[in-house]
Amino acid sequence: MAERSTAAVDVADNSGDEPLAAGAAKATADGVDTQNGRAADGPMPETDGERTNAAPAAAPELHSGHKLARRYRLEECVTRLDGFSSWRAMDEKLRRAVGVHLLPADHPRARTVLAAARSSALLGDPRFVQVLDAVEENDLVYVVHEWLPDATELTAILAAGPLEPHEAYQLVSQVSQAMTAAHREGLAHLRLTPSAILRTSTGQYRIRGLAVNAALRGITSETPQRADTEAIGALLYSALTQRWPYETDAYGLAGLPKGVGLIAPDQVRAGVHRGLGELAMRALANDGATASRQEPACTTPEELSKAVAAMPRIRPPEPAFTAPPEYQHTTYQQGSYGRPLPPGGPTVQVTSTPPPPLQSRTGRALKWGVAALLIAALGLGSWQLADRLLDHRNKGNGNNGTQEQQQPGGDKAPEKKDPVPLSIRGAAEYYPDGTAQNSDGVSKTYDGDTSTYWRTKSFFEGPKLTIKSGVGIVYDLGAEQEINEASIALRFAGKHTTLALYAADSMDPEPKRTVSDTKKIAGTTTDEQKVRLTVEKPVKSRYVLLWITAMPHAPVDDFSSSGFKQGITDVKFTG
Repeated sequence: MAERSTAAVDVADNSGDEPLAAGAAKATADGVDTQNGRAADGPMPETDGERTNAAPAAAPELHSGHKLARRYRLEECVTRLDGFSSWRAMDEKLRRAVGVHLLPADHPRARTVLAAARSSALLGDPRFVQVLDAVEENDLVYVVHEWLPDATELTAILAAGPLEPHEAYQLVSQVSQAMTAAHREGLAHLRLTPSAILRTSTGQYRIRGLAVNAALRGITSETPQRADTEAIGALLYSALTQRWPYETDAYGLAGLPKGVGLIAPDQVRAGVHRGLGELAMRALANDGATASRQEPACTTPEELSKAVAAMPRIRPPEPAFTAPPEYQHTTYQQGSYGRPLPPGGPTVQVTSTPPPPLQSRTGRALKWGVAALLIAALGLGSWQLADRLLDHRNKGNGNNGTQEQQQPGGDKAPEKKDPVPLSIRGAAEYYPDGTAQNSDGVSKTYDGDTSTYWRTKSFFEGPKLTIKSGVGIVYDLGAEQEINEASIALRFAGKHTTLALYAADSMDPEPKRTVSDTKKIAGTTTDEQKVRLTVEKPVKSRYVLLWITAMPHAPVDDFSSSGFKQGITDVKFTG
């Protein structure tokens, strides 16, 4: 069992266990106490197996805006744990986003991290997220690596559902081949978790943190090839079943039922591809678990890669195809002109006879032209006759044609207006308690781009918020408008998203009035990513508050750890 816990198969990512240096874990990305269940952008403390050294008391005290080597400007802390911190930063020289790992130069693992980063940089394999720099400077050690803004973590992909067979095949094939190349150069990952796998917009899988992630956490293994192979098997198992192949829940995935051990993927979920399910079991075969066909276990990434290559090809799903409209045959094609006769058939003499009068192309055009002229003449004559009769009638009534015709039954019924989109002139985050979530991202909720979004922080207690009354955004419609409906697109699907609309008085982000003092105009609880809030009675207001009081549980992303959180990608109002 020691080998399994050592193998980059993180079954404790959400366990809440304290690291060896508890003081370091208490300082999260937001500087909030994780021991009291507060919000945190960094991942929770983890246990990863064997650790080589204990961490120092605290991570370097840096802040957003700090610049390293007069080049890398720190922008947002995404992890603060075990005496090191990880940041999203900006390379001002090349004008691109990068990732940075930081730790003190006297950290017990600083030399190991530098060595691992430099070895990883020498590999130069594009299937891995590249290490760009590894430096010791001013009592700090920092590692700079690529930042892929168009890539999606496997944790987020699996949160939406299991992968279809072809995509799961691509995952295990690409990752096993990449790790085979790394082990040939003497490099192991030892922390191949769903959060370490990224899928780019082109469908390619990239692996981040080769050697470095394990060095940062002090993870070692006496059988590194076995450890990485079992981790790849866990990734494949999760991709097929949307379940973590151990009893403990991890990475936003539910674990297997307690006491049943490791069961085959097709016993967890119906319709699993049989060959891929057996391959996952061969990679995971350990401590008594074996493949369903008693085939030998794969103990190295190279063996697993060869087993993948030996499988029958899994074809991608057929693209959706819309049938074109039925082809209209021409006059010649409707006849026998140009058609080849069957071999050996009788020879047919085709005699072309002239079409009857007005049946040729010119004749048909002439016939339609005459008909159009007759219809136009009849319409013009009818309109002139009706105009004269109406004029004569009005003169006979003595009203010169100005009296309006009354509708029988009294007053004229009001016409129903079509919904009109309302323009959003501005917006600001609403935080009565004085703590903002993501003020810079507010404009991304109405920029027309659904790939950008405003996000909340990650909360450890939920789904209903307990440490805050809620989070939200106030929108300015430019002037007082009649509001009928709001269309809201959310970043995360899942149960318990509770939101409401209020008619606000201003855009002040720290108003003296509470939400309870504001008029509520609509509200709902949903588990979908798109929701429409319809106002029962149209309300007029210039400012509209979108207020969220409960959120679903979502996995780790580029900004925060797993927890209860939500984001808004698009908001539209109609009146």
